[in-house]
Amino acid sequence: MKNYFDPDRLVTPLLDWYAAHARDLPWRRDVTPYRVWVSEIMLQQTRVETVKPYFERFMAALPTIRDLAECNETRLLKLWEGLGYYSRVRNMQTAAREVLSSYDGCLPADFTRLLSLKGIGRYTAGAIASIAFGIPVPAVDGNVLRIIMRVTADDSDIARASVRSDVEHFLQEIMPAGQAGAFNQALMELGATVCLPNGEPLCGECPWHSLCKARQQGIWNELPVKKKPPARRIENRTVLLVRDDDHILLCRRPNRGLLAGMYEFPNREGHLSPDEAAAAVRDMHLSPLRIRRLENAKHIFSHVEWHMTGYMIQVDSLTREEAGLLFVEIGNMQAHYPIPSAFAAYAGYLCSNDKKEEADAAASAIHEKDL
Repeated sequence: MKNYFDPDRLVTPLLDWYAAHARDLPWRRDVTPYRVWVSEIMLQQTRVETVKPYFERFMAALPTIRDLAECNETRLLKLWEGLGYYSRVRNMQTAAREVLSSYDGCLPADFTRLLSLKGIGRYTAGAIASIAFGIPVPAVDGNVLRIIMRVTADDSDIARASVRSDVEHFLQEIMPAGQAGAFNQALMELGATVCLPNGEPLCGECPWHSLCKARQQGIWNELPVKKKPPARRIENRTVLLVRDDDHILLCRRPNRGLLAGMYEFPNREGHLSPDEAAAAVRDMHLSPLRIRRLENAKHIFSHVEWHMTGYMIQVDSLTREEAGLLFVEIGNMQAHYPIPSAFAAYAGYLCSNDKKEEADAAASAIHEKDL
């Protein structure tokens, strides 16, 4: 790494600061390898405050690796609903089953073996190994990369694997004996609460204030350097809320690909006109009676962005029974069927009648007609 300086000056101030400022987080209480693993997977691309209630609920429902391994997929996805990136929890269940079969139900106290499990990368393996087992290996995530590149004023591209490897080597060299878990968590904490990713860092609160080369040179806002990813692909979609009184039509997505295995409202590519939306419902062997235009919505995935329009379509009860499709009671939908947050704007229409009328009244570009 560039601008290398005596690393011993970093460690003691950091650990002292962490001892005084560490947040009280659920996964930092009653530390076990399983709890560390679940928390780290949940925290990938998700805010800490968002994760807290999910973690508590998940651990109450699935307190052991065996519980996770044996959980019904629909229930598992429902527990994860709202966190996104559903492949993460599927991979975690696959890994849990391997832990049962290969490691007697206990996560291995070995970095390489942890790394071999489905869905566990170098950062997660390092976090579990160091926090749960005290193994002296680094855990380098975006927060850690940011603070190291700033304190050393290194403008290397952090998207390059070689740069991450250099940071891992640097931290391995300065890791204090017997304090691997505290050291790694201190680095994460500093990046999450002081050396912030968005907005000006809180340099006055930083234990490295007097050492930081980026602060000295006034270039904190230029670091870290990261090559921009390709622009997200835009997809236009039309969401169909096909309803018969207190039942709503759901479809299950394929077991592979985006939102694999989740339940969703029927949807079609493109922005359909009311007549085209009604025709799509007829293609399902249903008889539409009334159609109402709903507000537009947008959802951003990591690589694709959905621009959606929607319709509420009432259908004839008789054709609903004959079509043989999955109509579920609206009151049971939220409790038993995992619906991706991509459809949250439209799920809001399926609440109590009073709330639904309020939502309808607030919707933009709304109109209704009989068919």
